Amino acid sequence: MNLQRSYLADFVSLLFPELCVACRQSLVANERLICTDCRYNLPFTNFHLQPDNIVARQFWGKLDIEAAYALYYFTKGGKVQNLMHQFKYKGMQQIGNLLGNLASEQLTRNPIFNTVDAIIPVPLHKKRLRERGYNQSTCFAEGLAQKLNAPVLDNNLVRVIKTETQTHKSRFARFENMQEVFTVLNPAQLVNKHVLLVDDVITTGSTLEACGAELLKIEGLKLSIATIAYAE
Repeated sequence: MNLQRSYLADFVSLLFPELCVACRQSLVANERLICTDCRYNLPFTNFHLQPDNIVARQFWGKLDIEAAYALYYFTKGGKVQNLMHQFKYKGMQQIGNLLGNLASEQLTRNPIFNTVDAIIPVPLHKKRLRERGYNQSTCFAEGLAQKLNAPVLDNNLVRVIKTETQTHKSRFARFENMQEVFTVLNPAQLVNKHVLLVDDVITTGSTLEACGAELLKIEGLKLSIATIAYAE
């Protein structure tokens, strides 16, 4: 019976091969979502080893943060863009969980991230959440939580204003677009906590800056930032 199931699975895979979400090549046995070659050769940043990395420098003079991190470099037309497109727009929520696991393997090597008390995803407006069906930042946060041993708090920081797309805006326009967009519903839950704020892709950092500024109003709160990718 097991042999028959194996033959059936092989036949189905010939007709409908599973593809790597990054390079779009066929996956082989025991590969899940990302092929072995991409798993090891996608453009890792290694920012967990660089306290003054590019992401951290984006917040100098703007937010008082403990550490900042991105898993991959994002380039237009590259494999990471393919991966993010499948994740955000094709309903493949499991990609976020996998990437969270991969990122947490790096972050646990940095003592700063081992002190995280709570993980907070950048929230979507409730209308956009209904349209998409899930928040990609929450999926990533849940993957991180498994090894960082910190809870995901996805209902405390909320987006109260639905903003226009940020894609074609200048840095200043993006900053203006994010003013008074977020609020914290239960500040007492985060007093004296080390919070890891997470998002999918960081470009100018305006969204994370707006979220972070709201969180840092809370007494004793320490803030770190992690994203899946940094867009150069």
